[in-house]
Amino acid sequence: MEQRKRGRKRLGNKKRYHNIMLRFNDSEYERLRKICESYNLDISQRGTISPFLRRLVLQSISKEKDRLPDISNLAYHINKIGNNINQLVKIAHQKNLRSPNSSLQNEIQKTNELLYALLKIAFEEKPA
Repeated sequence: MEQRKRGRKRLGNKKRYHNIMLRFNDSEYERLRKICESYNLDISQRGTISPFLRRLVLQSISKEKDRLPDISNLAYHINKIGNNINQLVKIAHQKNLRSPNSSLQNEIQKTNELLYALLKIAFEEKPA
């Protein structure tokens, strides 16, 4: 007589090794709870939310325009600008310039404005 296998079905080569932890604030958790209620799911029951979120994420289709811009190059250039500013300050200190001339202050102000504009563009929220 054959013995029945008990327990959870084996995943085989579909075993999940990668973990992602999500944390929600109170308002986000309340929205998630309402969404789960609309699907007649009990969010407090163990093993309910992970399959639901997995299905929502994996069945959605991502669009090219929804991707975040690559800001690694931007961060590199911002660091280079910071290095240039540090070099200017070092030279000013070496020459004992207590108050740098106005042209240096204007250049620093222009640099700050450009940096602000770049950051604003990079992190600009998309309209709904």
